[in-house]
Amino acid sequence: MVPGSWTVARLTDLSQRLSSGHSRLDAVLGGGLWSDALTLITGAPGTGKTLLAQQFVFANATPDAPALYVSTVSEPLEKILRYGRTLTFFDPDAVGRSVFYEDLGGLLDERGLPAFVERLDAAIDERKPSMIVIDSFKALHAFAREPSDFRWFLHDFAGRLAASGASSFWVGEYVDEDIAREPEFAVADAILKLSSERFAERELRVFQVLKLRGSGFMSGQHAYRLSNSGLDIFPRLADPSDPTSYDLDERRVSSGIPALDAMLNDGYWPGSSTLVAGPSGVGKSVMALSFVFAGAAAGEPGLIANLQENPTQLERTARGFGWSLEAPNVHLLYRSSVDLYIDQWVHEMLDVIESRGVKRVVIDSLGDLAFASPDEVRFREYVYSLVQRCARRGVSVLMTMEVPDLFHLARLSESGISNMSDNVVLLQFLRGQSRITRALTVLKTRATLHEPEIREYRITSDGIVLGDLFADDQAF
Repeated sequence: MVPGSWTVARLTDLSQRLSSGHSRLDAVLGGGLWSDALTLITGAPGTGKTLLAQQFVFANATPDAPALYVSTVSEPLEKILRYGRTLTFFDPDAVGRSVFYEDLGGLLDERGLPAFVERLDAAIDERKPSMIVIDSFKALHAFAREPSDFRWFLHDFAGRLAASGASSFWVGEYVDEDIAREPEFAVADAILKLSSERFAERELRVFQVLKLRGSGFMSGQHAYRLSNSGLDIFPRLADPSDPTSYDLDERRVSSGIPALDAMLNDGYWPGSSTLVAGPSGVGKSVMALSFVFAGAAAGEPGLIANLQENPTQLERTARGFGWSLEAPNVHLLYRSSVDLYIDQWVHEMLDVIESRGVKRVVIDSLGDLAFASPDEVRFREYVYSLVQRCARRGVSVLMTMEVPDLFHLARLSESGISNMSDNVVLLQFLRGQSRITRALTVLKTRATLHEPEIREYRITSDGIVLGDLFADDQAF
C-alpha cells in the first residue's frame, strides 16, 4: 500500500455515509457512518453488538456492493444465523447473494492468525465486499503469542482492510479499561459503545458514540431498546438555548374553566407551559382533562400523556364529567411508570404531536416522570427541552405535580420545575372547623396580569366550579 493512500481515499469519500436503517440512530451519528470507516462496536454480552452490526449489513449490502460477515471463536456462525432469522430486517434471499457469511473460528484454532489473514484475503478477493464485519475481533488477541505480536498483526491487518476500500466493523466484548490499553481503539475511526446501566431497581440500555472522526455527532448517553426490529434508539433530549425568533399567536387558550380564564386575564397564552400543583385527590387530573376537552371541542387536537391511570380507568373518570376518550381531537398516550424509558416516552409523544397536529398536551404526572428518570439533572433536561420544543410549535402544555404537604403548603418542587413553567396554578386543601374545602390560587403567569386570589372550588359533574373568595381574616 502506498504510504498515505488511505488518508487520500478518506478525503475523497467523505460525501458517502452508511445508514443504519434507523433514522434516529443516523441522527445520533451525524448522518451515519463514513462509507470507508473502521468502526468498533463494543459492549458486554447481551447488549446488542451483533444485532447492530447485522442491522448495518442488511441496510446497505447489495449484490453489486456486498457485505462479508466473518465469525471467529466467540460467536459461532450457526448461532448468528439462527438468531438472525428472527429479525425483521434479516433477508434470507440476500444470504449468498449480497450478504456472505464466513466461519473462520475453526481455522483460527488450528492454524492461528496467519491462516486467518490468508483466508480473509481470499474471501475479499472473491467477494469484493463493500462492508466487512469481524465478530468477534477481540477474540483474535488470544492467538497472538505476545502483545507486541498483536500490534504488528493489527498494523498489517488494518492496512489490508483499508486498501480494500470497504467499511469495516470490528465487534468485541470490550470493557472501559480496554479503550486505553488495546491498540485497535487508536486506529478506529468510530467507536460505538453499548452498555446496560443500573439505576436503583431499574436497568437502562445506553448507546454512546465515543469517537467519530471527521463528523459531528450527538454526545452523551442515549437510551435504546432491542427487539426483532433491531436497535431502536431514543436520542437524549437536552436542547441548548435557541435565541432565534418564532411567531407567537395572540389568541388566548381557554383553561376549560370560565372563572379560571377570568383570573388569568382571559386564559393562557398559546404555546405556554402550565404547572398545576397540589396534594393527592385535590383535582389536578380533572383540571388537566378540562383543558384537553375544552380544546378538542374548539377544534384543537389534544394529547393526554398519562402515567397513572390505565385507559379503562381514565375513561371511567372522563365519563363521570360527560367526556370520552373516543371524542374527536382527543389522543391518549398511556405508559406505565414502572417500565418507562423516559427518552422513548418523550420521542413517542413528539411523534404524536407532529403527526396529529396536537395543540394541547397534558402530562399527568411529573412525579411519575421523575420516578422513571435516572437522575434529577436528566429530569430537568427532559422537561426543559420538551417545554421549549412545544413552545416553538405553539403547543400549550399543562403538567400536573403532586406535592407532599396535605395542608399549608410550604414548597412546590425541589427540582425547579415551577421556574420553567409560564403559569403556576396551586390547588390545596384548607381545613376549617367542621369540613375540608378546596382552594385555587394562580401563583404565577408570564407576560400577563392575573388575579392572585384564593378561590374556593368544588368538583361537580360539570368539572371544576369556582366559588367565592375566602375572606381576608379567614384562618387557613
